[in-house]
Amino acid sequence: MTALDDAMTTTATTAATGVERIADLAGTPAYVYDLDAVEAAHTDLRRALPDPSVLYYSLKANPHPAIVSTLARLGCRAEVSSDGEVDATLAAGVSPDLVLLTGPGKSAAVLEHALSRGVTRFSVDSPTDLRAVGECAARHGAEAKCLLRVNADEGVAGTGLTMTGTASQFGADASWVAADPGAFRGHAAATVTGLHLYMGSNFVDEDALVRQFEVAVDLATDLAGRLGRLEEVDLGGGFGAPYAHRGERPRFPGLAARLTDLLDRRLPGWRDGEPRIAFESGRHLVGDSGTLIARVVDVKHSKGELFVVLDTGVNHLGGMSGLRRLPRLAPDVVPVGAGEPGEVTATLVGPLCTPLDTLGRGLRMPAVRPGDLVVVPNVGAYGLTASLLGFLGHTPPAEVVVRGDTVLDVSRLNLVRLPVHSG
Repeated sequence: MTALDDAMTTTATTAATGVERIADLAGTPAYVYDLDAVEAAHTDLRRALPDPSVLYYSLKANPHPAIVSTLARLGCRAEVSSDGEVDATLAAGVSPDLVLLTGPGKSAAVLEHALSRGVTRFSVDSPTDLRAVGECAARHGAEAKCLLRVNADEGVAGTGLTMTGTASQFGADASWVAADPGAFRGHAAATVTGLHLYMGSNFVDEDALVRQFEVAVDLATDLAGRLGRLEEVDLGGGFGAPYAHRGERPRFPGLAARLTDLLDRRLPGWRDGEPRIAFESGRHLVGDSGTLIARVVDVKHSKGELFVVLDTGVNHLGGMSGLRRLPRLAPDVVPVGAGEPGEVTATLVGPLCTPLDTLGRGLRMPAVRPGDLVVVPNVGAYGLTASLLGFLGHTPPAEVVVRGDTVLDVSRLNLVRLPVHSG
């Protein structure tokens, strides 16, 4: 729990004072990221994973440089999916050899960008993708080591977002790889040296996590005989976390022992790094580090419906949830300080000039007044950079990095138009 989250669980004027101090310093809206919470999440997740294993941080969850550098210092590698994320992770101090570039549509420009900066590890999704990596690596005089992403034929229940066992742009179907393994071993300067197996996202139940890892490990065992020696098996992750709601990050106390037993039975060389076992996580590592501070702009009735208008909306929070690719957004909004007594049922909206800027309808929330400060918890993952930041041109929120009560950094993203060609 972060220092700012205390505003939701204690009466403390102290917690309110911390929020007000940041609002005075940075204005509203403002995202606040607590590095103590990031470190605590990393400690908990490492305890839940078998030893030895490596852990990738998925930058798509939050590419803020302070978060990336903190996790790199703790030993995380980086999983990236774009040229921008390549630059972000290298600028944060991650060595290029610890970066894994993934994604089903890696363009020639993205591959050139990555290889020119020393990134030589890729997850590939098809023979075409493998060929593109190999040809680009050859032009750079590099040797690319690739993980083959495989779409298992078996789905896994209990996930918030299914990533395998169904038709997908991600990976090659396991049946395709089994039928034609020669097409997936390598091309030119790219060699397949491992597997990338990602079953689903946002698991909150340990039994469901174990089921997905069982599917992944069985698949790795089967394909190892067809593809040759595997140096690395990335079993994915999907470790869940609450999103924009009160609640604690789930713990998985029995997971390490259960995975150790599974790996001993199915991949007996793993303890000696043959293969190296890897996991990846985004939201679980950073979700509970983030709090969004906003201010109530208006409270009004329209045809019997109460509207609470904030100075932040889907341009800053949850824009992707409107695409049904993240959990439906219906955030907990918690007033700072005394506030109005009682609760109301309200439609929570932002400042954008569109009725689509709706954060939630029929929400039970504390009564608020114009000018009140409110906070939304658990938004350290899929917050600002997963939103519609460019829409309507509102000034982006400040991003404030804290460690406990100490403010370490205040910055603001800025969208800038640069000339590409002038004729």
